[in-house]
Amino acid sequence: MHPAQEAMLGENGRSFADLLLTAHPRPLPWLEPGQPFPLVTAAWGADDPAPGLLAGGGALDVATLVDSYSHGIFPWFSDDQPILWWSPDPRMVLPTAEFRLHRSLRKTLQAFRADAGRFEVRIDHAFDRVIAACAQAPREGQSGTWIVPEMVEAYTRLHRAGHAHSVETWVDGELVGGLYGVAIGRAMFGESMFAHRTDASKIALAALVCFCRRHGIGLIDCQQNTRHLASLGAREWPRSRFLAHVEAARLLPPPDAWDFEPVYWNELLPPRPE
Repeated sequence: MHPAQEAMLGENGRSFADLLLTAHPRPLPWLEPGQPFPLVTAAWGADDPAPGLLAGGGALDVATLVDSYSHGIFPWFSDDQPILWWSPDPRMVLPTAEFRLHRSLRKTLQAFRADAGRFEVRIDHAFDRVIAACAQAPREGQSGTWIVPEMVEAYTRLHRAGHAHSVETWVDGELVGGLYGVAIGRAMFGESMFAHRTDASKIALAALVCFCRRHGIGLIDCQQNTRHLASLGAREWPRSRFLAHVEAARLLPPPDAWDFEPVYWNELLPPRPE
């Protein structure tokens, strides 16, 4: 559970849903399945108990998820909570042209690229395994996971519909790290990552950056500000700027194919001599 959610549980033992709907001077809108989202400007602000919280309820079907991401909204809740929808301001984003490739990661990527017999990046080869591993990965400052079974099922359906993708790090035929995210047109939204070996998730992120650069995707949404993402070049944008980007990018044609070619590493590394 995220600290903002933990803080909202209160000390009086009232249910989470009751707190959301009645305890705040500006009660949270409650959505029925298929009901349109409120304008994101109605999301709770910096002085509210959970900044960025927009609404509760609704459903996690493919159409609703595509609509939510198209308007800069994402679901985020724990297993003892209702569906919660968020649109924080500011928004943490990673401009792909500004990805910060530190020396140690550069050396790791060079070694990874040099031994294609052992090391490989795959896209959408094992989406189910990636999201399951992300759900089990420990998170600094969080107790439990927000990738609850309901979310796993929802994003698996979104993957089968062509809007959720996994980028995977494989070593000696073993999946050792990766990430998954949502893509609509050329709007890219990162969701979660995991690593079972050192730098495995960073390799997957670097590969995603290369893929995005190659296909004209200029921004990866990171949702929340973390020191790790900031160290890699992510920064905060005002929500209005982020939404303007999403509105334009989601209408562009998507990449022809979600696969990773070794030549894509040239987006971050010097081309290898022939």
